[in-house]
Amino acid sequence: MAESNVMVLGTWASPFVLRVKIALHLKSVNYENHEENLPESKSDLLLKSNPVYKKVPVLIHGHNPICESLIIVEYIDEVWTTSASSILPSDAYERAQSRFWAAYVEDKFSAALRRVLFGATEEDKRAAMAEVSEGMVLLEEAFVKLSKGKAFFGGENIGFVDIVFGSLLAWIEVIEKLSEMKLISEIKTPGLVQWADCFSAHEAVKDVSPDVDKLVEYALKIGARVLKATAASK
Repeated sequence: MAESNVMVLGTWASPFVLRVKIALHLKSVNYENHEENLPESKSDLLLKSNPVYKKVPVLIHGHNPICESLIIVEYIDEVWTTSASSILPSDAYERAQSRFWAAYVEDKFSAALRRVLFGATEEDKRAAMAEVSEGMVLLEEAFVKLSKGKAFFGGENIGFVDIVFGSLLAWIEVIEKLSEMKLISEIKTPGLVQWADCFSAHEAVKDVSPDVDKLVEYALKIGARVLKATAASK
């Protein structure tokens, strides 16, 4: 791996942090992993590096902090250009399409996943599950279009949408385990089934992805806190 002046501030369970780690592994960039003790506390380094949002992930390159996962992934792609293939397409239209679907996953799909797990009411959770199911169909269609018959959204190699959506796969498995429902299935999303297998087995992904059983325990713990906080506010 190529660099030694790179640090990632994050937590093991965060899909947003996972995006950064996958991008760095794709580019063969060595980095120091700084594990934050969230949600219990935030380090002085995190508060100094991201004073606006005070959230992970933060990439520190040299002495420069870069915040927000999508921005960080694009930064990595632009800075480390000599190793591996580009994460974003070189074609302007294809690049725009990748950004569109990444924004959809970021702004709508991941929010629905969170509500499925930590929604305030059962009604809210059911509505969120319906949004997730609808989103899976849309992402199946996007995969067929963007992949052009290849293994990934990015074609032959992992690309921007692969990283953004793929970082959520472990959490999708958590929901499947807790709800006993298949969100990615051969019947409704056959393309995504094959894609998820290829993505999860990739060298840049498999060693940094969180353990699903450990995530289930973490999700139950966070869910209990949410319920307690909701009850206390009534």
